[in-house]
Amino acid sequence: MKKVLIANRGEIACRVIAACRSLGLSTVAVYSEADAGALHVELADEAVAVGPAPARKSYLDRAAVLEAARRTGADAVHPGYGFLSESAEFARMVEAAGLIWLGPDADTIAIMGDKGAARQAAIEAGVPVLPGTAPFGPGDGADVDALGEEIGFPLLVKATAGGGGIGMRRVEAPEALADAVANVQAHAERTFGDGAVYLERFIRRARHIEIQVFGDGAGHVAVFPERDCTLQRRYQKILEESPAPDLSEEVRAAMKAAARRLAQARRYRSAGTVEFVYDAEKGDWFFLEMNTRIQVEHRVTEMVTGTDLVGMQLRLALGGLDDLAEEYGVLGGRWAIEARLCAEDPEKNFLPRPGKLERLDLPRADETLVVDCGLRAGDAVSPHYDSMIGKLVACGPSREAAMQRLEEALAAVRIEGVVTNAGFVRRLLALPDFAAAEVDTQYVDTRLPELLAGEAAPA
Repeated sequence: MKKVLIANRGEIACRVIAACRSLGLSTVAVYSEADAGALHVELADEAVAVGPAPARKSYLDRAAVLEAARRTGADAVHPGYGFLSESAEFARMVEAAGLIWLGPDADTIAIMGDKGAARQAAIEAGVPVLPGTAPFGPGDGADVDALGEEIGFPLLVKATAGGGGIGMRRVEAPEALADAVANVQAHAERTFGDGAVYLERFIRRARHIEIQVFGDGAGHVAVFPERDCTLQRRYQKILEESPAPDLSEEVRAAMKAAARRLAQARRYRSAGTVEFVYDAEKGDWFFLEMNTRIQVEHRVTEMVTGTDLVGMQLRLALGGLDDLAEEYGVLGGRWAIEARLCAEDPEKNFLPRPGKLERLDLPRADETLVVDCGLRAGDAVSPHYDSMIGKLVACGPSREAAMQRLEEALAAVRIEGVVTNAGFVRRLLALPDFAAAEVDTQYVDTRLPELLAGEAAPA
């Protein structure tokens, strides 16, 4: 492997380019017409245009991305996250073209990308799963009322092909179930081309805990300290940290063991994340899903363990990952917290606010702060893609120190030209409930009016 094509854009493309450069690998960027002057295009050794601005005509065009690899002589493809990163079809196309796929094998992506199949894989690996039904489609004649009674209320209606909170609806009472199922099925059919859904028990006071894993493809799977991604809005993560506060050592160890069993059962290759829901009232925990790619929040794990997960993906493909440990622990009591900076307006239902970045001043990175950003002052936040501008990941010798470092970093952010969530994130970080780890996945949604009405921090 000498030349890697990055099938992505923005900060993750810049991140992969830096990792390739550290290992002496050449890089190829792909870009849409809207990204012709983007930072990842400038940083790569070569760049190839793959289509118009809409993602489906450029970054999601499998044939165009593969043609870019062929034209430039790339011998490997790194998908980053989002876009084609969890497309089993694309992984198969890459390997069929004789290229190295820097991710898990296509069959694993396919199974873990299907929520019903993923639940079954977890059950077979002895991993606890939430009570739920088998998947059923619009024309299957399922007795929805009987299924709802079996699971109990509240419950979630979830699209089997969904992800990241997309294709999911909570139902509080039996009389609302039929309409919710019909709506989610229709949405799933339009969005994913698959209208199958299933019902799953809903936990009222849930925390979102995930375990980073890394496998060599031959059955050896390393596990890393857990990440807590509980503070969310509509199932979209806002703050992520490691280790998870107020979690017993027994639960930590059990989750890691379960994540390893699931990954070993698949002979997992590369980086992945096994996600769990933790019942803060009962102390129970259950498998949620597995993400077969690098995560946005992978930097949190890197900071507390001193590892380079993207570098490990590359080294595995180069045949040099013979030092993969069984488990990576937290170094010296470190704690890390990540905040996502997005061009969105909290006062207007977090509506994306694309536009030109007239000013973009971010704090300087050092040993206590990672700053990942794929934009510069003068660049535009495009309406065609995700609204994330970048992320700040702060580290300290304690949770309090990490929180203070992140607050300092957020206070130093100066952005003009677009509305951002920076002030809102600072308010969340300053919440006594967050400091006390007394939040759940519904915390922001249920208390949003008072959070927005609170004294605004400077943006």
